Amino acid sequence: MWDYFLVIAQGIPTSLSLMAVSLIIAFVLAIIFTFLLSMESKILKGLVNGYLMLFMLFTGTPLLVQFFLIYSGPGQFEWLTQSPLWALFSDAWFCAVLALALNSAAYSTQLFHGAVKAIPKGQWETCAALGLSRLDTLKILIPYALKRALPSYSNEIILVFKGTSLASTITILDIMGYAKQLYGTEYDAITIYGIAGAIYLVITGIMTVLLRKLEHKVLAFERV
Repeated sequence: MWDYFLVIAQGIPTSLSLMAVSLIIAFVLAIIFTFLLSMESKILKGLVNGYLMLFMLFTGTPLLVQFFLIYSGPGQFEWLTQSPLWALFSDAWFCAVLALALNSAAYSTQLFHGAVKAIPKGQWETCAALGLSRLDTLKILIPYALKRALPSYSNEIILVFKGTSLASTITILDIMGYAKQLYGTEYDAITIYGIAGAIYLVITGIMTVLLRKLEHKVLAFERV
């Protein structure tokens, strides 16, 4: 059993790196789109809403399907296979990050924008009374909204980490990738996948504790 664990544990750095890079990209995209959605420009809102309509493909379809489409789909376009971009789209790690990031960005944008819309009207009016522009107002209020959204965003972080387990379906040797490879030679499903599940359980447990501590610290201003 210990030998199984040592083999499967080799995938932990890959799973964690997939999660970290995907979350960074998704967070940046979500912040940009939240700013654009919160601006009063109808053109900007229209562009972002159109993008979010496209993102319904990510929120409304299984993540596994998205992995296959992003990894296997581009190979059917000859112009893409002949372009420099093929070096990226032929890389399973890049495709996994792209799928996870786009999926998370869709959910995070909705989450952050909802938090902005939940800001009390009085705070908007105060900023307007001070003569602040819409952009300057958002620079002040969005950080406040993000703090309020942290408990919900913590769940998104956990979901992204769990989602990395699907990367093994496109040849990536993450935790599940090594587990599947090991099962192919040992055929001890209960032990091998039980160990893989236990690793995910321990990591998500540690992440949950750390995120709850972060929430307690960040939201301390509400208890004053």
